[in-house]
Amino acid sequence: MAQVRRGDTNHYLGLYENREAAESAVAEFRELHPSTRIRKLESVRRNHVRCYDEETLLAQRARIVDVIESGVKPLIKITTASGKTLRCTVDHALFTPEGWCKAGELTVGDAVLVSGTVPRPSQGLVPPSLRRGIGVWTSMQRERLIKETDTCHLCGRDFPREQLALDHVVPVAGDLLQALDEKNLAPACEPCHATKSAGEQALAQRDGKVAKAVPDQVVAIEADGEEMTYDLSVEGPWHNFLANGFVVHNSYNEESGRYRELEPVFYVPGEDRKLVQQGRPGKYEFVPGTTAQQEIVERSMQESYIQAYERYQEMLAAGVAREVARAVLPVGLFSSMYATCNARSLMHFLGLRTQHELAKVPSFPQREIEMVGEKMEAEWARLMPLTHAAFNANGRVAP
Repeated sequence: MAQVRRGDTNHYLGLYENREAAESAVAEFRELHPSTRIRKLESVRRNHVRCYDEETLLAQRARIVDVIESGVKPLIKITTASGKTLRCTVDHALFTPEGWCKAGELTVGDAVLVSGTVPRPSQGLVPPSLRRGIGVWTSMQRERLIKETDTCHLCGRDFPREQLALDHVVPVAGDLLQALDEKNLAPACEPCHATKSAGEQALAQRDGKVAKAVPDQVVAIEADGEEMTYDLSVEGPWHNFLANGFVVHNSYNEESGRYRELEPVFYVPGEDRKLVQQGRPGKYEFVPGTTAQQEIVERSMQESYIQAYERYQEMLAAGVAREVARAVLPVGLFSSMYATCNARSLMHFLGLRTQHELAKVPSFPQREIEMVGEKMEAEWARLMPLTHAAFNANGRVAP
């Protein structure tokens, strides 16, 4: 279930099959109806930062979603061989050639990924002066080619003219001959245009080179006092950004109701969730519920969630601290977190929190945590197929 409160009005957005769909609906609503809450810094709310494709390591662009005050914390200072320095908390995640690593786990001699350049692939460049000229010409056509209310050719939704830009359907870099062809121009809303432009212009074109994350050796790590810290959250799919030349991850580990306003995305069991427990303690099983039971679960949860979130919003609007107001929210509220583990730890988790016919030791996890485990296992099997196969061959017992 997803719901958004704007002003004094609650907007019920409906039921969705999964959290991603609910979050997408909330994000879409908030994009169309920007919040004015002070938790978002107006100076950066629509700004973008440099990020990196975690597969190719090539530079991309991501929109800033939020900036959260995270409290006073101890800091460390990391210095690399190229002279780059970063002050951060020990639990801040940095990108390394081996993957994500917490700053506090780094040692002198380790490598981290920092901003750099590599030779550009052999392809034609559009000179900056020509690109600027094309941009000026395109902006001059805006009033004439975009109606007062028009349709974004990328997402198909209608927007007023001031929220639309003219987009080159075939990118300028793809076919320079169509750069000044009116037939190649179409309205695009700001979010779609930014996303498309990020993909087209992701490679910073300087002196025949492209921007890419490159390894840099850590030469010093030292304590550096403590001070107020702020967490930066950026849009996906990579959720990383460039900080002082270092590639770092979304700062916060777990979404905290103390430092940010929690989103109204709640869990409602699907029809495949077994609702009825049969048998004595320690030897029970779950069986499917009736249609009437499914209906009462769905109705009761929806009503409870709506009322709880309304009270939460009411307290926030009255100036009550987030850490106090969050106490009224139910456990059905979705949370998000960033965590790291090695393959062996993941095997222990999967052995306890998933049921599997190959398991030597049976487990009886709650279905909701098992759903999380199934998603984690699918991704792990994709990344480490041989290790995953060995885990199953060993009866799903970690070595």
